[in-house]
Amino acid sequence: MRPVDEQMARLRRGTAEIIVEAELIQKLQRARATGTPLKVKLGLDPTAPDLHLGHTVVLQKLRDFQDLGHQIIIIIGDFTGMIGDPTGRSETRRPLSWDEIRANAETYRAQLGKILEMTRTRVEFNSTWLSPLTFEGVIRETAHLTVAQMLQREDFASRYASGRPISLHEFLYPIAQAYDSVALGADVELGGTDQTFNLLVGRDLQRAHEQEPQVALTVPILEGLDGAQKMSKSLGNYVGIAEPAAEMFGKLMSVSDTLMFRYFELVTRISPEEIAGLRRLHPMEAKKRLARIVTAQYHGEAAAAEAEAEFVRVIQNRQAPEIIETVALVAEGEGIPVWKALTAAGIASSNSEARRKMGEGGVRVDGERVIDLERVLGRGSQVVLQLGRRFKRVLVK
Repeated sequence: MRPVDEQMARLRRGTAEIIVEAELIQKLQRARATGTPLKVKLGLDPTAPDLHLGHTVVLQKLRDFQDLGHQIIIIIGDFTGMIGDPTGRSETRRPLSWDEIRANAETYRAQLGKILEMTRTRVEFNSTWLSPLTFEGVIRETAHLTVAQMLQREDFASRYASGRPISLHEFLYPIAQAYDSVALGADVELGGTDQTFNLLVGRDLQRAHEQEPQVALTVPILEGLDGAQKMSKSLGNYVGIAEPAAEMFGKLMSVSDTLMFRYFELVTRISPEEIAGLRRLHPMEAKKRLARIVTAQYHGEAAAAEAEAEFVRVIQNRQAPEIIETVALVAEGEGIPVWKALTAAGIASSNSEARRKMGEGGVRVDGERVIDLERVLGRGSQVVLQLGRRFKRVLVK
């Protein structure tokens, strides 16, 4: 293994907090002296079928540990997923069914290989040790924690203060996650800054079981494309790592000029010196570099180059893409209004959005900007509708 100071230099990059750093250094020193790698744990509840760039921030930190010679362990929370992580929630999360969890977990396995070396990655399902726990066992574990401790969590505290319900099973979530660390004898657990409380419960429970407490290492939460809230599929502000290259590239080009440097720091592996140099470029060129690097990471250089060429052709030069899906629409009378066609073709999410975008000048018909809400596509017409990066060829019958 590398010298401890070299390991720490790599592990500190992109890290929000290490609790406790002195303990991590001590664990690394012991691991190097004995040749025994640390057990580094990350839990993932398969609450959605796809991973996005927000997940990759912590996954890349896990890869750092893997590259440094340590044993990384992915915990698929098939059991905890049935509870639903209450972190950051203002209301009780809907528990998932076994079928939903298992289906999502299988897609996670495939996508994790885009970041981790899966041949050297241990994958465990926490139902292995949580399902056999008896009611007596659960009571014994809950005895190690107090209600006062649980109400220290900001989300629980705010819900309690405002009279919003907290289900008892939500109190069990941090305990179940902590028991994962006990079952594995984890040396380090990773998570986002919103997971700090859960990671610290793991330390408490390990002490109660007379284990050496794990080090809690947290990473920043990545903001979504809107720059306001954390990246989330449910909020629609995400970039999925399994999305087509052109879609990934186009989404990254919509990131704000300010936010893109946070993306450089958290989702790429280029050096701080390179990032400093990118700040001197024109924002458009720097953003293209971001989109190219990230797209290449998940789809390869050739696909990234093709995605960039498509972006330049379609968005910058306002040309239609080479392949456009064709949709047939049936007119009720002599034709169909453009705004209605946008919705029917799936380009706009609603008629109100379609009308708003037309008013803003964001809609084109055969390359011509159309703002007239009375514009109708007659029967027999065949046109290319465009809204931003979305194109559809429409046949009106």
